[in-house]
Amino acid sequence: MYFLIALALGGVGAVHAQDAAAPADTSSSMTSPSYDGRWYIAPTVGGYYNDTDRNTNSRQVYYGLGVGRFISSNTSLDIFIDRTKRDADGIGSWSNNSVGAAVRFYAGDWNAWRPYLLAGVMGSNHHGVHGSGWAPAAELGGGLSKTIDDSSDFRVEAGYRYDWDNDSQPTMDGYGDWFLGLSIVSRFGAPAAAPAAPVAATPPPADCSTMDSDSDGVNDCEDKCPATAAGTIVGPDGCAQKVVIDLRGVNFKFDRPKKGETDISKSLAEPSADSIAVLNQAVDTLQRYPQVKVTVAGYTDSKGTDEYNQSLSERRASIVYNYLTSHGIDASRLEGPIGHGESNPIGDNDTDAGRAQNRRTELQVQQ
Repeated sequence: MYFLIALALGGVGAVHAQDAAAPADTSSSMTSPSYDGRWYIAPTVGGYYNDTDRNTNSRQVYYGLGVGRFISSNTSLDIFIDRTKRDADGIGSWSNNSVGAAVRFYAGDWNAWRPYLLAGVMGSNHHGVHGSGWAPAAELGGGLSKTIDDSSDFRVEAGYRYDWDNDSQPTMDGYGDWFLGLSIVSRFGAPAAAPAAPVAATPPPADCSTMDSDSDGVNDCEDKCPATAAGTIVGPDGCAQKVVIDLRGVNFKFDRPKKGETDISKSLAEPSADSIAVLNQAVDTLQRYPQVKVTVAGYTDSKGTDEYNQSLSERRASIVYNYLTSHGIDASRLEGPIGHGESNPIGDNDTDAGRAQNRRTELQVQQ
């Protein structure tokens, strides 16, 4: 047994010595395998639950050694030896040494717990009171494997082994035993080097006129402030700009517009052309700054009841709102219309001039 173990270890060392001495294969170095193909040894210890026909103790330990390697990312091939000794019921004992090959088929990621199926064939050499000799044997089973580090795995497996032994007992010619085994797999040599990453070609410089890194609507070639925060109102140079839309000068006649009135010019204080010019300037500003949104708010002077003035302020906001949308300003950019009644006066409600200033509509820019 010790001679076989030493021979296996020596064979692995010889293989790696040859690998180290051999010249590099330039054709295979271009493609690295997707698995660790180094040789390994797998010392194993486990136990049998014996066939009752053996007329021995029902359980006993076995131990062994495997030598193998992965031949693909999910398949490994081992050559192994193992030994066990059974105590017969009242007639001494017998031992058997098995030498064989086993293949394992794995599933899952290399570094995870990998379930696998096991199949093996072997020759089993028996020594007992009734004789000795060789017999074929085979095994099927499954297990779990887990990578511990880049050179070690833990393996636990269970299965069924059938031994066509016709030497240990004169009246029997085969036994089926259940087994459970634990192995530490140790790979030899340095892990294969990862393939060098291909050198990417240097891309041509991007055309800044087609790029807008801060999504402010100004291309990177013309943007003098290239890192403005999202939602910032910017000018043609891409820098933050405060937009003010001033409707001072757009004042309404007393008690106008009436309910149902749609022609804004009839509701504006004279000369109405001046107020229309201010409204058109506001339309132009909104068109030049498409990201700007405004609240349309209407106000009144202090004449009349609070309830009436609230309704009148809403009509004033609504008629300006409709003027803007009818001149191409999308309603999604307008909040309202909202009426504030006689609140927030900007003029003195005790004078005619102050009350005229308070009969107004404002475009309040949302910053």
